[in-house]
Amino acid sequence: MKLTSLHGNHLKLNARMGEFAGYDMPLYYDLGVLKEHEWVREHAGLFDVSHMGQISLKGKGAQDLLQKLTPSSFEKLGINRAKYTVLLNEQGGIIDDLMVTKIGEDEFHMVINAGCKNKDIAWLKDNLTDGLIFTYFEDWALMALQGPQSEAVIKDVLGIDVSDLPYMGLWYKDYTMFISRLGYTGEDGFELSVPNEAASPLWDRLLTDDRVQPIGLAARDSLRLEMGYCLYGHDIDANTTPTEADLSWIMSKQAKEQASPPTRKRVGIVLTDKGIAREGAQVKTKSGEIIGTLTSGGYSPTLKQSIGQAYLPIEWTMTDTEIDVDVRGKLISAKVTPMPFLKPKTKGKV
Repeated sequence: MKLTSLHGNHLKLNARMGEFAGYDMPLYYDLGVLKEHEWVREHAGLFDVSHMGQISLKGKGAQDLLQKLTPSSFEKLGINRAKYTVLLNEQGGIIDDLMVTKIGEDEFHMVINAGCKNKDIAWLKDNLTDGLIFTYFEDWALMALQGPQSEAVIKDVLGIDVSDLPYMGLWYKDYTMFISRLGYTGEDGFELSVPNEAASPLWDRLLTDDRVQPIGLAARDSLRLEMGYCLYGHDIDANTTPTEADLSWIMSKQAKEQASPPTRKRVGIVLTDKGIAREGAQVKTKSGEIIGTLTSGGYSPTLKQSIGQAYLPIEWTMTDTEIDVDVRGKLISAKVTPMPFLKPKTKGKV
């Protein structure tokens, strides 16, 4: 398995390790998954996300290429501002979801999913036009500091005042550290990108603050599920379109006009009776007809109930529609609900 530059740090912290996208990654630490989840919602949690890919596209025509390969427009995106979008294949399916930051008129930095790196890079390279330079930053690490006390931690520990940095904004100095105000937890938080050799000292330095605890991928998953965020390969894939995935908000006006009306849509589901529904559980009508399958599911530590995501036929996607979820042969009452399940606490808007 592949290792991130922080692998040794996780072992020193007695992390429970496991395979994810070909990497040996921390699933949880001594606090345990539930307490790690709650810690992020209340304080500041530190995640190793170095398994994700960091790439850049630079040169005349970079923006045009991104607008060709994604359904989004970047014309009004400001310098040092980020946008969430998806890469599309020729059939309009989602190759990957990613974060794109505009760091110059003809330069874009992207963070792509670990399990999609090879195909993303190949797809981008196959579509490069003359004059464009593609770079994969294999020797850089990425960590996320998430939670309501994150801003104060960065100021007190690193001496960097990011109080004026807007949500989806980028701060950098001398190209030795990039700090973006974003994340995948719904909390105020940051992603910090540094060269591999600087990662371990930075990780240890941040953990000297009592407000910070290391957080594994298990809690990262429950945190993103509460926000109704997509997990690639589960909630979205190459056979899913942005409109089906309820991601029309990332699409340009032109892309929306060209899109066909979906026959199904990704929705949130909340169990109204006791039980925990996982990915793969069948969603049924009250008369027993199978109308979908959970693409993500689990217990919400914040809501104290089971939640999930599923694709349902359009006629079954109205809020509060009553349904059943089949959990190991037992039908549990549930209902369709809007996402996110929780109100995000991110700072301001894009």
